[in-house]
Amino acid sequence: MIDLPLSILEVTAFEAGTSAAETIRGSVRLAQRADQLGFQRIWYAEHHGSPFLADFPPAVVIAHMAAVTSSIRVGSGGVLAPNHVPLSLAEQFAALAAFHPGRIDLGIGRGPGTLDEQTARALRRGAPTANDEEYGEAVAQVLGLVGEREEVPEPWLLCSSVAGTTLAAELGLPLAFAYHIRPQNAFEALERYRDRFKPSRWSDTPRVMLSVTAVCAETEAEAAHLSRPFDIARLSLLNGRGEPQLPLEEAARRVFTSEEQAILESHRLGRAQGTPEQVARALAETGGRFGADELMLVTPVHDATSRIRSFELIAGLTGPSALRAPVG
Repeated sequence: MIDLPLSILEVTAFEAGTSAAETIRGSVRLAQRADQLGFQRIWYAEHHGSPFLADFPPAVVIAHMAAVTSSIRVGSGGVLAPNHVPLSLAEQFAALAAFHPGRIDLGIGRGPGTLDEQTARALRRGAPTANDEEYGEAVAQVLGLVGEREEVPEPWLLCSSVAGTTLAAELGLPLAFAYHIRPQNAFEALERYRDRFKPSRWSDTPRVMLSVTAVCAETEAEAAHLSRPFDIARLSLLNGRGEPQLPLEEAARRVFTSEEQAILESHRLGRAQGTPEQVARALAETGGRFGADELMLVTPVHDATSRIRSFELIAGLTGPSALRAPVG
């Protein structure tokens, strides 16, 4: 049984031979179903120039998803501060909050959102990568500008390192920790955040949301089958290439080397995968181990119907604190 609030991080990965436009239509279906099921929030990540992730700007996606849902919170997971002028970013999210009061989250992150150096330079208008001081100043500027508005989005800081959690603590921000990317950093980073947290207008106490990869199906074998294209894409990403996810049947025929298998096993340590009971147990254990206040589920399955089914199965094994009252 999962009795922590549950949310969704939608990364809009698409399959080889399909388009980003097809993928985003599936994401609309997912947002509407998540709203009906009672998930707390759904966030959209910022990506650029990716061969397998849709590059729709978070503010644009959020505007549409908030318009086609009724109760679920919608936000960025995250919008990347170094790529944007703080005033422009603040205006975008203040406008979203005015259109959808009480439903917009501003999750701010640091990474470039791309593996391509030329794209990264274009996003920064030729400027070098932002250092810690520049990033901290940019986040503070966005918060200051957003805080002046009548309707204010709920800000979160996204990170996967001690440096990021230190900044979140200094600014008194709720923290969204990317456990699905760097689980090995979680204990030290979260300890630093809680030890150094300074209450602010944004949060009186430390708040931790942990993002966890979760793939759920009726059987353990089916969950592994659905995850295999993502495993192959992850290997590609680790090798610096980044390729679209393979169709399920093609991925099933792929044979991993012993070295690749070892890499994948290490990355599966923080994943909740299998039957509903297995996933519920893994999520409850992970949330408890790190004292999480909320879990955000990342389900890297490109087929929208299978992805939606995974969330439906997980929602069926939750306690009273996990989901909002369903709508629709």
